[in-house]
Amino acid sequence: MDARHLLTSVFTVLSAPPGEILAPLSRMLADVVPHRALAMLTGDCARHPMRTHGQAALTERITSTELARLGSRVDVGVPWFGTAPLAGEPRQALAIAATPPDTSGALLVIVTADALPPSEAARELARRWWDLVSLQVAERAANQTPSAFASNRFVASERTRAIAELTEAHSATLTSILGALRSPGLDDATARTTATGLAVAALIDLRAATDLDRSLTEESAGAAFDRLADKLLPLTRYSEVSLELAGPRERERAVPADVANAARAVVRSAVLTMLDQGGIGRIRAGWEAADSELRISVRDDGPGTLAADTFVLHRLAELVDALGGELTIDAVPQWGTTVTATLPLTPLEGPRPGPLDTLNPRELEVLQQLALGRRNRQIAEHLHISEHTVKFHVANILEKLEVGSRTEAAAVAHTMGLAPVA
Repeated sequence: MDARHLLTSVFTVLSAPPGEILAPLSRMLADVVPHRALAMLTGDCARHPMRTHGQAALTERITSTELARLGSRVDVGVPWFGTAPLAGEPRQALAIAATPPDTSGALLVIVTADALPPSEAARELARRWWDLVSLQVAERAANQTPSAFASNRFVASERTRAIAELTEAHSATLTSILGALRSPGLDDATARTTATGLAVAALIDLRAATDLDRSLTEESAGAAFDRLADKLLPLTRYSEVSLELAGPRERERAVPADVANAARAVVRSAVLTMLDQGGIGRIRAGWEAADSELRISVRDDGPGTLAADTFVLHRLAELVDALGGELTIDAVPQWGTTVTATLPLTPLEGPRPGPLDTLNPRELEVLQQLALGRRNRQIAEHLHISEHTVKFHVANILEKLEVGSRTEAAAVAHTMGLAPVA
């Protein structure tokens, strides 16, 4: 691979959307480590901690529990090659763990195309590439839009709830099975031993899945604040501004990963904005984890002229609001500025359904035609359905949207941004 092609490939991988980063990485690795599938597990993305790419027969069956178990055998910076359970069967794989500064770490598993071990040069090249990719994944997770923070938080909390419920249900079932199989009234000792071993293994897997999900979607308040400190201290190392950092007293308190990311973004942006004012001698930033919220405070001793409508502070207010929190700016001339924020630690409620969310796909198509002003006959011809069926759909649409006429339904479609299809 010549230098120009290599740089182009690296740029393509690093500029790919978060959900599509494995596809260009697979193309870049193809000649270095021939493979059938790639899988990644990261602690810096709460919404999608595991992603896969490659042959569907593998990617659809690889589990996060398998990756986590393999990851426990891999040392950071030392690529591992061997046989590991993946997609339900022992497979040859190259595993690479990376923990760039201020990240939770990421694991790349390459299911190789043959049993021949990759050369040392190939392993080292793959390791360096993965270091770059994992750093990019972490940076994007820490600098998401407000809507992405809110979406990730909701999805992560729902996934945790679902896994917990499934774990409890399966645990109860398997515990009952174990009780029956251990009964002295059963004579087939071999069957009991085999079934007991399988049931215990299933329980362990389920509990491991819950523990894994918690580790990927939460971090301790102390560790989260330490990651922030590592980012902030270099900002004032060579200036006359004194930076005081007050970490949370309850360092072991669990904080959702996306709340921690948002909190770091709030403090980092507030400190940078304060430094831009000039005339600053001291900045104090602190966190405190209460029962249901994370409280953030950043205070300076500057001119006290920062306004809440400053672009950066306005964007921070949007980010905090997206997570169900609140941000306030208290600027007192000659006394300094205090930026405070509260972020809820409890799971967010799901987004409320909009008027169009109650309609099925066919009803949406009919509504799009109504928005064009078409009559039933025209709609029937366009959608290749009977006029009677159109009438049925129109009646359902009016009832679901709680409107009294086709014109009102069309107005709802326009208001909600449903683009008419000619």
